[in-house]
Amino acid sequence: MRFFRFTCAPSFRPATTALLALLLISSAGACRRTPGFEASRFTSSDELFRASLQQFEMKRWANAVRGFEKLTTDLPPRDARLPLAYYYLGRAQGRLRDHLIAAQTFSRLSANFPDDTLADDALLLGAREYQALWRKPGLTAEYGQSALTMYQTLVAVYPSSPLLPQAEAGVARLEQMFATKDYDTGYHYIKRGAYDSAIIYFKDVIRKYPNAPKAREAYLRLLDSYRAINYREEAREVCDTMRQTYATDSEVLRACPAPG
Repeated sequence: MRFFRFTCAPSFRPATTALLALLLISSAGACRRTPGFEASRFTSSDELFRASLQQFEMKRWANAVRGFEKLTTDLPPRDARLPLAYYYLGRAQGRLRDHLIAAQTFSRLSANFPDDTLADDALLLGAREYQALWRKPGLTAEYGQSALTMYQTLVAVYPSSPLLPQAEAGVARLEQMFATKDYDTGYHYIKRGAYDSAIIYFKDVIRKYPNAPKAREAYLRLLDSYRAINYREEAREVCDTMRQTYATDSEVLRACPAPG
């Protein structure tokens, strides 16, 4: 991920350097700890931007949030610093574990500035903030779906982004969680003897998440369900598919020995 690192004077990606050069040069000697931070006391957006960056670098996340939040309302829409203000605001909010607010901030950045060099960063970071709100498959998957949407948007809209491998890895992790959620629901129905309902969920895992590791288990439990209700033709079809898809898997071969 292309995070900006700095000590006193911050450094930016090439696309933003020229736009903010004067601002950063003027802040070269300004790094010092101050006894307090009040965003409203700064007389110009330049001063507030420099001070907010300093608070961010010193890991004073609440101060950074106050400063950059004010900048997102004070700066005019075409100001080159506005995307950066949203970017640092979202990162500071995330550090405070305000994951939902951070995700919404990154969403605004990607939506309002789709041509900015930070748009793909915002989608990746926003997806991760949403993902942080969905830690277990058994929980409501609303935030997981939001994370998946942001990852998929990055992949679709910015196919040349260097962040693409990270987005694809995020999609794979989420798909496994969604697959686990559906699989666990299907397994719950198996234990209750509700095989018809179980079959629906196992089929969903296989159809929607064929590349997720959980798909293999869904095939096996689908086979168990068909056999339990004596659906022989369906069971044979599942075995044929599994022998092709998992040709060297010992558990699959035990469940579906080759016809002889």
